[in-house]
Amino acid sequence: MGSTSGRGCGRRGVKLSGAGGGTAAWVGGLRGTGGPHISGLPFGGEPRGRPAVRSGSALPTRTGAVSRCRCLLPAAGPFLGEEEVRSPAGPAPCPGPAAAHPAGCPGTSGVPPSPPGAAMGSLFRSEEVCLAQLFLHSASAYSCVSELGERGLLEFRDLNPHVSAFQRRFVGEVRRCEEMEKTFTFLQQELRGAGRELGPCPENPPAPLAREALRVQEQSEQLARELREVSRNRAALRGHLRDLRQYLHVLREGQRLTSLPGPPGSPPSTRAFSEHDPLLDPSVHQHLDRKINFVTGVIHPWRVSAFERLLWRACRGYLVASFVEMPEPLEDPDTGESVTWVIFLISYWGEQIGQKIRKISDCFHCQVYPYPESEASRAETLNGLLSQIQDLSVVLEETEQYLAQVLDKVVLALPTWRVQVQKMKAIYLVLNQCSLDVTEKCLIAEVWCPVRDLTQVQDALRQGSYKSGSSVECFVQRIPTMESPPTLIRTNKFTAGFQSIVDAYGVASYQEVNPAPYAIITFPFIFAIMFGDVGHGLLMFLFALWMVLYENSPSLRQASNEIWQTFFEGRYLILLMGAFSIYTGFIYNECFSKATVIFPSAWSVATMANRSSWSSDYLATHPSLTLDPNITGVFQGPYPFGIDPIWSLATNHLNFLNSFKMKMSVVLGIVHMGFGVLLGVFNHVHFQQRHRLVLELLPEVVFLLALFGYLVFLIFYKWIKFGAADSRVAPSILIHFIDMFLFTSNADNLPLYEGQPVAAAEQEPLLEGQEAGNSVNATKEDVESGGHGPDAEHMDFSEVFMHQAIHTIEYCLGCISNTASYLRLWALSLAHAQLSEVLWTMVMRNGFVRLSYVGGVVLVPVFAVFAVLTVAILLVMEGLSAFLHALRLHWVEFQNKFYVGAGYKLCPFAFVPDSWE
Repeated sequence: MGSTSGRGCGRRGVKLSGAGGGTAAWVGGLRGTGGPHISGLPFGGEPRGRPAVRSGSALPTRTGAVSRCRCLLPAAGPFLGEEEVRSPAGPAPCPGPAAAHPAGCPGTSGVPPSPPGAAMGSLFRSEEVCLAQLFLHSASAYSCVSELGERGLLEFRDLNPHVSAFQRRFVGEVRRCEEMEKTFTFLQQELRGAGRELGPCPENPPAPLAREALRVQEQSEQLARELREVSRNRAALRGHLRDLRQYLHVLREGQRLTSLPGPPGSPPSTRAFSEHDPLLDPSVHQHLDRKINFVTGVIHPWRVSAFERLLWRACRGYLVASFVEMPEPLEDPDTGESVTWVIFLISYWGEQIGQKIRKISDCFHCQVYPYPESEASRAETLNGLLSQIQDLSVVLEETEQYLAQVLDKVVLALPTWRVQVQKMKAIYLVLNQCSLDVTEKCLIAEVWCPVRDLTQVQDALRQGSYKSGSSVECFVQRIPTMESPPTLIRTNKFTAGFQSIVDAYGVASYQEVNPAPYAIITFPFIFAIMFGDVGHGLLMFLFALWMVLYENSPSLRQASNEIWQTFFEGRYLILLMGAFSIYTGFIYNECFSKATVIFPSAWSVATMANRSSWSSDYLATHPSLTLDPNITGVFQGPYPFGIDPIWSLATNHLNFLNSFKMKMSVVLGIVHMGFGVLLGVFNHVHFQQRHRLVLELLPEVVFLLALFGYLVFLIFYKWIKFGAADSRVAPSILIHFIDMFLFTSNADNLPLYEGQPVAAAEQEPLLEGQEAGNSVNATKEDVESGGHGPDAEHMDFSEVFMHQAIHTIEYCLGCISNTASYLRLWALSLAHAQLSEVLWTMVMRNGFVRLSYVGGVVLVPVFAVFAVLTVAILLVMEGLSAFLHALRLHWVEFQNKFYVGAGYKLCPFAFVPDSWE
């Protein structure tokens, strides 16, 4: 939904598939049947079961050489009517010699005008779409297609369906665009690695020309090279600086570890441990007076335990190993995370032990550093390390600043470059669908174009030729075709949701009646019949109103949650469903399952008590009291609007609502189906099939009215003739209807009116001959239409007869089954009412049991539970159920009376800003 769009494409841009290749670019108050029986407690019952929803037919698809370019169309402008499509300077001749003109080329003649009486596009039926040829000079073809893409007017057809993507004319340009997209992907990855986000494109840049495209390619590749070089240098500097810092900490911690204290009881010694000092008592092992060596380095903390065990076992204890954590965490070169490394210092004697230690250190990926022998050497090395670290830090800071400057250039240029390259790639994919003339100087394209937009197409071609600097002007020419054109229905953010409901069943055939404008009213109304409740409808209305008021909020529009997007795109549909639910809730007089007293009740209990002399003993022995409408003053007439609130206290209110809602469902269903049958008149008249009005439509209307129209008449006649006072003697419509089909009579069931048996007898021959008459008439119609159509095929009379007989039986049985299907309105409405009443009785009423302060405290959690269950069960689950049933009633029961839905959408080639990433 959202902004004005072409129905051929939906809201969001999708990928344009290249012809024959794997490349893709974004392109983007009634009287009752008796008196109420009053009881002290309201009736509670279980919800009724729901009929299963049969899924609608699948969306028809179309295969062929038509470009699959989804886009948004501009807002529908004023209708243009009949107008000749030619440039102000006169018609442009087709380039090339006269003998080289392709078939259908007008040569030097102008573009022929649109035929008289061209249909104007509207929501009632799809716009008139024609097949046209574009003659594009090779020098200006790129600019012309670019201008057409900016306007989004045409759907291009592939004229090279059997040519692979690698053999087409502009495959080199497409590959160059793909190489630039790879470069853009690398630049974006570098931005993400640096913690920078790529912003949206600040404007709508045009598709670049050849010189600009070459400049974009050179600049993007130069930035990529600079980023690779700077990133490589930065990584080397970071690694070197990390090694220097590790070496610095190794020397500092090693010097601290080798400073040993004196014997116990003596003052602390400040003499540093020397490699010439013996580790063992000289008096014990005089022969071990050897030189002590050191191995120092750093190791990952999780390898320390295994490293130490292996050293001890391999060297058999002939070493002294010390481990200490580094005071400063440094980066891990493998993972890039900060790690608190462990410094180790191993003292040993013997060359073989030293070799073992170094080999084990290599196996554990330890970073080993040389350890100076003398204290002076260590001090000198420390000073040198500090100086190198300072110098490297300065160089690394300058490198980071230069890298930030390069990334700033990427952030500024990359959004525009991406849009330009996407447009350029889409243009070349479209040009690959065009064919060349003999001279290879003119590209010929076939397009589907709305007739009202032909002048805009010619203007776009003129603008494209001017921008390219070509002296040869391109032009458009309508060509005849026997192929059914695609369907284009322009919608806005309000009507798009309802059109989507229709298109989900099947896209309208070319210029057939569109059910969407009627679904704007009928769909929310039928939903509300099953969901009628003032409270629930008000909650739904307020939720949708909030989405409508804040529809331009980026946080709502750009949410990534798919379920939320479904609700948001259907906000206007939900708004109307809530509003109609409030209306039907007032009719049912239900607000969270409780009745409201808007007007005084038409039933008087006081009058009945005075006339019947009800005593206290009588009231004590009779828990239920019957109000007799035959007593004067007890019943004062129908309630002004909706259901009388006294019925909510009656024990027989469910029987009353059953009768009322069942009859209401039948009446509304027959009216809905009859309206669908009558809409077929517009299809027959528009397609010049007036014989169908007599041979097909008239028998269908007669059958529907003679059977179900008579049923509606009986319902209203009984409501009018029999009121509350004489409801006990009212005859049964069901028995009368059964007797009419069985050709019998029932003496116990009195006629509704004088002459009813005569009227039923007159309908008997009509019902008997309906099927046969409809089949014969339909056969004549098919034989007549089949013999004069341009693509007519000879059909045997027996085949036509069998086809029409099946069609007739299907229609007759369908009317019966469809009428019964509308009883789901009654079932879902009662189920919703009973669920609401059960939820109120079992949950909310418990909060009003205590009248003390404790009751107020208990009411808070009880209301919270009631609110959660109301939203989860009655609003979401019941709302979804009612939505699906309303969807089925429109798809199956209503649209099958006149709607074929075998078309395919017009998918214009356009650059959609919503698809730019």
